[in-house]
Amino acid sequence: MRKHSDSIDASTLDRIRSGAGRVFSPSDFLDLGTRAAVDQALSRNCRAGQIRKVSRGLYDAPRDHVLLGRLAPDRNALLDAVARRDAAKIFSTGAHAANALGLSDQVPMRPFYLTTGRSRTIKVAGADIQLKRAPARYLAVKNHASGVVIQALRCLGRTNVNADTIATLRRNLPSADRAALLQDAHLAPGWIADIFHRLAQGKTS
Repeated sequence: MRKHSDSIDASTLDRIRSGAGRVFSPSDFLDLGTRAAVDQALSRNCRAGQIRKVSRGLYDAPRDHVLLGRLAPDRNALLDAVARRDAAKIFSTGAHAANALGLSDQVPMRPFYLTTGRSRTIKVAGADIQLKRAPARYLAVKNHASGVVIQALRCLGRTNVNADTIATLRRNLPSADRAALLQDAHLAPGWIADIFHRLAQGKTS
């Protein structure tokens, strides 16, 4: 029995260490053993200082910077872990989405995201990350980038979107994401759907 628990401990540790910068939840290890066994393995590795518990049910391999000391977990990696665990979609909202796409210099003081999962507040590194449940149809896009662009453009407003805005989106969105916008154009407001087509077709005006 001890040999089996040692094996799960080592396997969970190897997976976390090999995923540098990623955040994990127990659900990421259920191929290694039962939920109880995985929970115990994560707990033992935490007590041994091998991994870090960054929030309730979320873990990573701590990273240190020569000047900044121990780094907080990457927020996107944390949200990815929550999305995998909850089988949910999570999207940036408003100014946060616009900032992420290079459309605004405004940085929200309190991060706020929409999710198809349940509403909750995640406490990590002394900060609160708020998730608010939205109707599934509101986040029905197939591609994550589509949802972020919709949120960003809604924040800016139709009258504030111009050729420079579209040029910035073309520059900051990978070509695969631009092409995929067409799959979700029917879910966007009409004026945003038009921008989706212009981005996918390489038009800036």
